[in-house]
Amino acid sequence: MTAARPSVPCPYVLATVAIVLLTAIATIVGLFVPGFYRDAPVLLPQVYGQDLLTLVVALPALVLSLYFATRGSLRGYVVWLGVTGYLLYTYASYSFMTAFNELYLVYTTLLWLTLFTFVSGMVRLDATALKRSVRQRSVRMYVVFHLLLAVLIAFLWLSELLPAIRSGTIPPSIAEAGLPTSVIYAFDLGIIVPAFVLTAYWLRADRPYGYAFTAVLLVKIATLGGAVLAMAVFMIRDGQAVPVPQIVIFGALTIGSVALMVRFLRSIPSDSRPVSNASTGDE
Repeated sequence: MTAARPSVPCPYVLATVAIVLLTAIATIVGLFVPGFYRDAPVLLPQVYGQDLLTLVVALPALVLSLYFATRGSLRGYVVWLGVTGYLLYTYASYSFMTAFNELYLVYTTLLWLTLFTFVSGMVRLDATALKRSVRQRSVRMYVVFHLLLAVLIAFLWLSELLPAIRSGTIPPSIAEAGLPTSVIYAFDLGIIVPAFVLTAYWLRADRPYGYAFTAVLLVKIATLGGAVLAMAVFMIRDGQAVPVPQIVIFGALTIGSVALMVRFLRSIPSDSRPVSNASTGDE
């Protein structure tokens, strides 16, 4: 008889604990040490908003989801992966775009810790078991939501990039920040948008990893959408102009992603396990 594999092996638990501690240090220092960030004034409200959402929402969610994941909860496991994916995106951005400061090595350490944990966790996830858990639910709503997000994000960034490319100038958001280019453009157009499109295709084709990435992306977008709204609050407090349509769009997307995330998680039976007892977890 094959022994049951642990849902979250010890190395990933230890990596997550390190992520929690380093993220707490990074966000607390960023929020409460005056003048710590050396970025352009236009960027400061964005990093403050990101830090606030990470400290208040993402970290507690990571701790709770890890607790339930280690107890064999598939729901806890996918939330743990989703929040880890959010932190991977966040500290990849900080590592490549934030002006150098005393926490630079903390950002790069968080980058490789979250990358290691996210990739390893996805490999161990029993995507076929997850598919069986939710297959009685219609997936059309999730497919539409993924494609809608892909279109909106692509339109948002291309509306800035294409005019600059045609005119041979620099997009205003890059010029105002004093950056050579934007890492966010690269991440969103090079990774996030293709991920949404590919996940929608897999889900429409009823493939197991369509369900796996749907669960993870819904959690990630819920947290990232909240971070964008927090950024908008800090920008308004700083006197910067924030287009009302963007607030409305991101607010609606955040509410929609939270609602779909809750619906998806509730469709998973409470006794479902994230990994199988066999030597391989997926078909």
